[in-house]
Amino acid sequence: MEHTANYLGLIPLFPLIGSVIIGLLHVFTCNRRKLPEILYGLLACVGPILSFVLALKVFFALKAMPVDARYLTHEAFTWFSVGDLHVNMGFLADPLSSLMLLFVTFIGSLIHIYSIAYMGGDKNYGKFFSYLNLFLGSMLVLVLGDGPLVMFVGWEGVGLCSYLLISFYSEDQENVLAGNKAFIVNRIGDLGFVLGMSFLFWGIGSGGFDYLSLKANSHLLTPGIALTICLLLFVGATGKSAQIPLYVWLPDAMAGPTPVSALIHAATMVTAGVYMVARFSFIYAHVELAGNIIAWVGILTALLAAIFGMFQDDIKKVLAYSTVSQLGYMFAGVGVAAYSAGIFHVFTHAFFKALLFLGAGSVIYALHHEQNIWKMGGLKNKMPKTYITMVIGALALAGCPPFSGFFSKDEILYSALATGHFGIWAVGVLVAGMTAYYTFRMIFLVFHGEPRDHHAYEHAQESPAVMTVPLIILAVGALFAGFLNLPGIFGGDLMVSHWLAPSLTEHHPHGGIMIEILAIGASVAAFVIGIKTAYSKFGQGASEPSFSGFAHFAYHKFFVDELYNAVIVQPYKAIGSAIWKTIEPHVTDAPVKSVSTLYMLLGSAFKALQVGYVRVYAIYMIIGLSIMSLFLSQTLN
Repeated sequence: MEHTANYLGLIPLFPLIGSVIIGLLHVFTCNRRKLPEILYGLLACVGPILSFVLALKVFFALKAMPVDARYLTHEAFTWFSVGDLHVNMGFLADPLSSLMLLFVTFIGSLIHIYSIAYMGGDKNYGKFFSYLNLFLGSMLVLVLGDGPLVMFVGWEGVGLCSYLLISFYSEDQENVLAGNKAFIVNRIGDLGFVLGMSFLFWGIGSGGFDYLSLKANSHLLTPGIALTICLLLFVGATGKSAQIPLYVWLPDAMAGPTPVSALIHAATMVTAGVYMVARFSFIYAHVELAGNIIAWVGILTALLAAIFGMFQDDIKKVLAYSTVSQLGYMFAGVGVAAYSAGIFHVFTHAFFKALLFLGAGSVIYALHHEQNIWKMGGLKNKMPKTYITMVIGALALAGCPPFSGFFSKDEILYSALATGHFGIWAVGVLVAGMTAYYTFRMIFLVFHGEPRDHHAYEHAQESPAVMTVPLIILAVGALFAGFLNLPGIFGGDLMVSHWLAPSLTEHHPHGGIMIEILAIGASVAAFVIGIKTAYSKFGQGASEPSFSGFAHFAYHKFFVDELYNAVIVQPYKAIGSAIWKTIEPHVTDAPVKSVSTLYMLLGSAFKALQVGYVRVYAIYMIIGLSIMSLFLSQTLN
């Protein structure tokens, strides 16, 4: 097992090394003859694939261990030691991190393979893959970190990479602004994370600042400190995982290349907040108020994003708001202390959301980067593989049984109902219907009906195999991944939940068979109503509407961005301008400038003595020697 534990450091190292090698190759060849694109693509895929192989070895090693000792640790080196704080660059593999490792490396590898064709012809092909490897490596550090500080390294790494990749097409100012927005909004959340870590160390950090030590000492936290830690860490999660009020960056993240959107939404970054809450379940499980706040913020975010998704016309933004909404479900799950249900939805969501984004990328690729769904239509015969796989992903997202999203989402809604959170359950069922509606609104407008742009339609064709094969593999996952955690009512034994149990502090609710039937029935009814409504409006083709009233309000996302700009951004800019024009020149700069002015005056005074003539310096020497002689004679007498 010690030999297997040594693999933990290699899992994030492989893509990080790949990032450095590809980056150097790009830098040293960018002004010369460029290397073949296939070389960059192959180099980029090696690291993620090797990481996936090692993740499998770690998973099976853990599976062979006793349940109560199912973890591996590896200390790479001592990072720093200050007073009572001793931090190693260490890695921890347990059931929770091993599950995350499997789908992050597997789906990350597929996205890298897909990108070989999608990014073909881009002048910064090498730079893109360098950033993509760095992104994946940072996420693996986040997942494997054996304590909050090592997790924070990866946490900041994925934040940096999101900025680099969202603003990848930097010739367009809008893309740069979108990257800035993601970076700045996440810094707000990161402040909460840092403060939460500070309170955590103050409370119990002296006993060790790794997860195993913190869990062993968590009973020493006072209720007030525990609540403070939980809420501050959740502030960090709202930034990274795009929840109210810090969700506004994620839809704008669509400015980056489509494979980046798939990686952000499916396998990295946005799932980090849910993972972090689950990782600290040993604290959250004992702070009911924090859990209730998380659950309500999550389900209200799910509702808000679903409303916005119903009216968007950009295919990637429809999917972006669906991600925000599904993240809301995940937080509702961990908020009601159904941590395994929340993580299982992270797992299934990775498959069908990667599938949908890569499928959308296939459509965009075929239509020469057209993203407006009102300029599409009739593509199902032109792109049959993309169509079939995207329908599978859409059914999973909409919660259709027996697709994966049904089982994971239903487990969250059942947990909310069984634990008495009736309001959260009711809103969750409503959002399920809305999800089915906007998802199949997109499918019908893109693939059904008559083509709206005949020129683009005539030139459209199925994407190459390097793009469609990952779609087919992901479609298999979107269809069958839910069977890994079948509940008892379907003859299963919640296999994933039992696997995660040693890593999580939770009690599985037992609401009874009637509660479970009610939860399933409501979810299925919501799906049927949603898809039927979408078909009646868009199934046979539709023309672009002119929004008014509430629809206009929702299309413009309730003008939240404009509100933030008016209430927060512009006042801060005004304050900054006032400081720049008044305080800086007269308060902070004046003393500094006065010191420099004093030195200039002193220099000018001494300058009069430095005339550059030898005879003058000879006189200075005579005067100096005379003074020294006088001084010595006085001293001797």
